[in-house]
Formats: sequence, C-alpha cells, structure tokens
Amino acid sequence: MTEQDTRTAAPRRPGPGRDAVPVPGSGRPGTGARVRRRALRAALLTAAALPVGTALWIGVTGVLARSEMLAAQRDLDGLRHPAAADRTPGTAREQLAAVRSAARHAARAHRLTGGPAWYAAALLPVAGDPVRTVRGAARAADRLTGQVLTPLADALPAAAPDGRGGALAEALTALRRSAPRLVRAAGVADEVRAEVHRLPAATWLPAADRARAGLSRQLDRLAPVLTDVSVAARVLPPMLGVQGERHYFLAFQNIAEARGTGGVPGAFAVLRADRGRLSFERFGNNTEMTAAGADPGLGAEFAARYRGADPTTVWANSNMSPHFPYAARIWSAAWQRHTGERVDGVIALDPVALSRFLGATGPARTADGTVLTAQNVVDLTERTSYAVYGDQTRRKAFFVEAARAAAARLMSAADDGRTLPGLLLAAYGAERDGRLKVFSAHAEEERLLASRPYGGVLPDAPGPFAGLVVNNAAGSKLDYYLDRSLLWDARGDDCSGGGHPVTVTVTLANRAPAGLPGYVTLREDAPPYRTRPGDNRLLVSYYASAGALLAGAELDGRPALLSSGTERGHAVFTLDLELPARSRRTLVLHLLEPRADHTPVLLRQPLVTPLRAVLKPGGTCRA
Repeated sequence: MTEQDTRTAAPRRPGPGRDAVPVPGSGRPGTGARVRRRALRAALLTAAALPVGTALWIGVTGVLARSEMLAAQRDLDGLRHPAAADRTPGTAREQLAAVRSAARHAARAHRLTGGPAWYAAALLPVAGDPVRTVRGAARAADRLTGQVLTPLADALPAAAPDGRGGALAEALTALRRSAPRLVRAAGVADEVRAEVHRLPAATWLPAADRARAGLSRQLDRLAPVLTDVSVAARVLPPMLGVQGERHYFLAFQNIAEARGTGGVPGAFAVLRADRGRLSFERFGNNTEMTAAGADPGLGAEFAARYRGADPTTVWANSNMSPHFPYAARIWSAAWQRHTGERVDGVIALDPVALSRFLGATGPARTADGTVLTAQNVVDLTERTSYAVYGDQTRRKAFFVEAARAAAARLMSAADDGRTLPGLLLAAYGAERDGRLKVFSAHAEEERLLASRPYGGVLPDAPGPFAGLVVNNAAGSKLDYYLDRSLLWDARGDDCSGGGHPVTVTVTLANRAPAGLPGYVTLREDAPPYRTRPGDNRLLVSYYASAGALLAGAELDGRPALLSSGTERGHAVFTLDLELPARSRRTLVLHLLEPRADHTPVLLRQPLVTPLRAVLKPGGTCRA
C-alpha cells in the first residue's frame, strides 16, 4: 500500500476482535447497567455498615470507658476510709498514689470517648444525648482527677510521725506556697461543675443519666470545699502571723441563751499568733465587758432595726443580728475602749465546735480535775454546770477555766504534727456548721472571708431567701431545750397579687423539764403577766427575700401582728412570742416574694438543737 493509500484509507471501527477497546455503556446489552448496579450496591452496603460500625465502636469503647471510670471511682473511694488524723507520710504517699491512679484511669476513659465517632454521634438530636452525656462525664472526670485532685493531694500536709513541734508553722508555710495551685484547682472545679450541669440530665439511656447525676452530686460537694480551701490558703498564713504578730478577740458563745450569731457572748480570750505559734494572753468573762460597750458606726439601718435593744452598749445584746461582722466590729471596738488595745480580728465559737476540736485532740482537764471530752462538753457547759454551781461567780469562773483548759489542749495539738490534720478537719467542720466564725480587721482578708460560710455574713444578694432567727428575750438559759422547724413552700403559681406566693410555717417547741435551777429559768424581762418556771420568751424573726411583702400571719391558727424591718436588703418580720414550758407554737406567714422559682438560700442559726428545715420550691408564675 502506497503512502497515499495510507493517508486516504478509512479508519477501522472497533469490533469484537482483539483490537477492540470496551467502552462503558457499549458492547453487549446490559453490561453497563450491571456495573452501575454493582457500584450502587457496594455504596449502599458501605453506607449501611457505617452506622453499624460506628454504633459498634461506641459500644465497645463505651464499655471500656465505663471500666476505666469504675476503676477511678474505686481509687477515690479508698480515700474516704482512712481518718484524716492518720495522714502520716506513709498514708499521704498512698493517698497521692491513689489519686494519680484515678487520674490515669480517667484520662484513658476520656481518650476512649474522644474520637470522631463519639463526636459525630453526640451531634445527633435526641439519639445523641446519652453519647454527649457520657463523653462530657469522661472529660469532666479527667479534668477533675488530673487538674483538681492531684494538685490538692500534693498540697495537703502530712502528719509528722515523731510529733515534733512547729507543725502549724510548717503547715502555714506549705499552704502559702501551695496557694496559687489551690486557687487554680478551685477554679477548674467550678468550671467542671458548670460543664456537668449543662450535660443532658434525662436521656433515653438510664445508665448515662445515673453517671451524670452521681458526678454532679460529687462536684456539688467538692467545688465549695475547694473554694473554702483556696480562700483559707490565702488568708490563714497572714492571719496566723506568718508575716508578723497578730491578736484576736475570741468569744465563747453560750447557745443556751440564743442570739443572732448563735449564743450570748460569755467567756472570752485574747489569742496571739506569731509565725504560726499560737498562745493566749488572757481570759475573762462577760461580767468584765458589761460596761465596755462602743459604737463602731454600723449605719442607720442597723440602728433602726435594733432600736431599744442597744446592742452597741448592752454587751449581752451585742450579737442580736445574724450578720457576724456587726458583732465582730462591736466587740473589737468594745475591747479597744476597755483596754486601749486594737485587735486584728474576731473569732467566735460555741461548745459544739469545742466538742469537734476535743474529738481531734483528746480530752482536756480543768484545774479542779473536771475532764472535758467531745461527748460531755456541750452538756457540761450548757446544762449540768447550772445545777452543779449554784453561785454565779463560781459558775462564771468554771466557764473561764473550761475555756482555758480546752484552749491549752488545742494549742498543744496545733503544734503537734500527728494531730494537726485532724484538728484542721475539725475546724473546717465547725466552720461549715456555722459554729466557728472569723472576722478580720484587714480589708482584703475580710473580703475573702465574707465570701465563705465561716465569715458569718448575712448575704445581701437578690433571690429567694429563708432565715429563722430567734433571740432570747427572757434572760434565761432555756434555749438548751428549744426545738425549731421551718417549712418554706412556694408551690403556688398564682401571682396575680403582685408577687409569687410563699407560705412559711415556723414551729417552736419548749422541752424544758420541771425542777430546773432558778438561774436557768430566770425571767429578767419581768413580764406584766403571770409565768411559770420554764416558760420562755423569744423574739422570733423571719428573714425573707429582698422586696418580700407580708400578706398575713397566724399564730396557732389565729391572726397575728408582726413588726417589719429591713436588714442588709432583706425584709424582716418579727414576733414577740411567749413560749410556755412543754408547749409547741406554730407561726404561719403568707408572703409575696419577688421570685420563688427555685430553692432559697437558707440561713441556719446554730443553736444546741439544729434547725429542721424543709424547702419546697415551686414553678414560675402563671399570672
């Protein structure tokens, strides 16, 4: 074939021969369709397998994560059993090892629930709720053990096995050094708590809901404790003289005679703190302070609220307000007027707090051989002593001697590395119960103290509030036998009256038996009506939310007239109540609150018998 033939020859069409090139959609009928069907079937199978594989992966890793979380929980549970006073170097190392082990398990649980499958599944509406809850709980546990508990365990002082002196000074130095870590840990705990509260609480998987609820309860307990510890780390070293000598007025409150902060101020002492070394410079009783009143200038509201009671000049009435800084400032000013000495702050405690301390330190013994123990100190100082010591001078001397003996035992324990951890734990328990209150005359320290329960502050923040405060108006010691209960019920939703309806039921019972000593049943108020031994008289004050209105009140089912006032923004309604021996009286208040859609802040006045309180928050208003 010539060159011209080659150029002009027609191209061959592909055929079924060996030179043919297959083209999709061509050739034998149905071939392309079969290929497309096979590809579609493979795609559908893959798409169907993905959710199954994802679910399988989440299920497997979820089981493994649960195992890790349970292991972490077991590690942490072991920390609850040893007594705090047994934090020897050996047990301290064991506790730190347990915390670190829990942190490793929690970290693995977080990794197992942190992959793309978990992330994608958590985004699904409704179906993804338990996934989001489990994933969030694992992350929270990881942060809690790694960023909170580990630095906390590192910072806690260990007991010294040899009981050498100087333990408190060493602990304060360590606490001061650890303060930044403790502050950070408290901040992380608050963040984690808020994150857990935002997780779905009610999903279609009960196990996830239980895990979230348990973790939330733990954080609700732990976060405030860590905040308390972080504040203590900042204020305790300077307050206890690390940077220079400090002096404090220490008041022992007699809770057999009720006052706003707890009990009437009885025996007192002056505490000296110098570089962690504690000592008492003097002791005295309330008789010495009778004429030592002073007005520190607490403002017009305070003056109007307590007009007639003269708390700045009558020592026995100096702490009628439940706001402890008021009493602390009055006592500080009175002490300066009495002696010319300024104090750096005020501390108040009662016999229940003393029983906690003696539980950690062991018994104390007075000069006459009386043994004070954790089991008998409340009864001995609040009841038995009135029968044993008929003479008032001898009785007051006994109170001072009891305070001196207990204080000496506390000072010895604070200097002993073996007993200091237990003593600190007892102090913390007394503070949380409102039995130990602290005020600082130094502004920055007081700002921190006022933010925590041991500052004894009557909070002035808006929102639902409930507080029952009684002040003994008879001059008796009958409040040893006083029972109190409070029911706060905001379940009504008809707000057409201008506020949210709240019903408060207060029940007071006088269990005073017959045959009590005359000093216990004394009626210094000299009422114009007839009374019997054991009859009591109380000023009963209910502290409501700011802006609350009293729509009506009944005492034992009959209309009652209460006086009204204001303290730190709270509406306060007060009844002068006669409480006969072996009687029970019921006061019902009908209030209109600005808002009562959640549980109120509850003020608990610390007396011999704790307040029994039931709070029933309601829903939002419908009108």
